[in-house]
Amino acid sequence: QCLVSVGHVPSVVCGGPTAECPFSVPGDPKVPVLYEVERTRTGKSFSVRSVKAIQHGKPIFTCQASFQLSQGSPVQHQFTMPTVPPPAELLTQEELIQKFLQNPNLAERYRKHLNKIQAEDVPIEIKPVNPPDIFCSEPQEPKQLFWVRARGYIGETDMKVHCCVAAYISDYAFLGTALLPHRQYRIKFMVSLDHSMWFHAPFRADHWMLYECESPWAGGCRGLVQGRLWRRDGVLAVTCAQEGVIRVEQPPTQSKL
Repeated sequence: QCLVSVGHVPSVVCGGPTAECPFSVPGDPKVPVLYEVERTRTGKSFSVRSVKAIQHGKPIFTCQASFQLSQGSPVQHQFTMPTVPPPAELLTQEELIQKFLQNPNLAERYRKHLNKIQAEDVPIEIKPVNPPDIFCSEPQEPKQLFWVRARGYIGETDMKVHCCVAAYISDYAFLGTALLPHRQYRIKFMVSLDHSMWFHAPFRADHWMLYECESPWAGGCRGLVQGRLWRRDGVLAVTCAQEGVIRVEQPPTQSKL
């Protein structure tokens, strides 16, 4: 089965081992979505389904999902989970914002931006491992680490539900990783072009997981980011990748006269 979320910045939500999802136009959360599902292939161990999401008579999103029956294999390896402080030792994003807002020297434009973030009803708990200094516009390495989990209790339900929630989580602040080396620019426009996910091992989306994000490349008004969701026991649960459009305000050119 494959579902699509069009409320947040559009995210693929898929309960299978892989999904590749390009976005054509933004979705409208106030309008019903018609899903057309094509049984592309049904095999003994792998099956493929193609999904088209339609609003106003036009496709807004396409998804190709691959599903596999559980199979054992001696060929197994994974990267090593980064060593970071546990969630209990870190502040939540809300606590960090409140700390910044208490600074009387905070510029008004930063204050407005932080108040806007704080007003959003985000169903995810986030604890940045190395929160960026909002007062500094110096370039940073395009890497981020967050502890993330869904707010509330989901429980021991169908694994597809946890995959759906993880897909939503994976899109949050993901593309922004590509902007860390370019903090001197103001964003004009930023949106996902496509989002791919690979589900490797069972996990609980309402338990803390480490989200490791990095951007190997940006250029031509596009940015590429890659992410890994780690369980607390060091098991790599999900890998994802996203490409997006990034447009920034160009600084005014100074006359040589």
